[in-house]
Amino acid sequence: MASLRISNEEMMKRIAFFKDVMPVDYSSMNVSPELTRGMRGKVVTSRWHSIRCSRGAGAPLHSHKMVEVFVPLNGKWKFFWGEDGTGEAELGPWDTISFPAGLMEGFKNIGTEEGTLLVVLGAPEVGEVTYLKKGVEANA
Repeated sequence: MASLRISNEEMMKRIAFFKDVMPVDYSSMNVSPELTRGMRGKVVTSRWHSIRCSRGAGAPLHSHKMVEVFVPLNGKWKFFWGEDGTGEAELGPWDTISFPAGLMEGFKNIGTEEGTLLVVLGAPEVGEVTYLKKGVEANA
């Protein structure tokens, strides 16, 4: 399977740094309770979980057949992407990065302590994971 290619400029558009995110005032919107009723129920279109990594640990380059979103809950993280892992960004707590389906991606905890990531996959199951080469990590 050929990996998706994306420019660093396009990938940077898929990152939301928490410091730049403005809160939404839902009380000022005319939103019907019918539209928000299901928000408390089980989410069936995505799968979320958390990952804890010790300092220096992470995941090598790999891809999924669905979108994968990461939100660091604490610590400092390096995310990398592309066939050789040269696309990269450093994220901190509550920053968000969204990798498109088919893009080679990886991450590493570059903080000083164990860190936790919130991970959301755009499907109810993880499905097939493709690794660039078994055991190969990007130059993180």
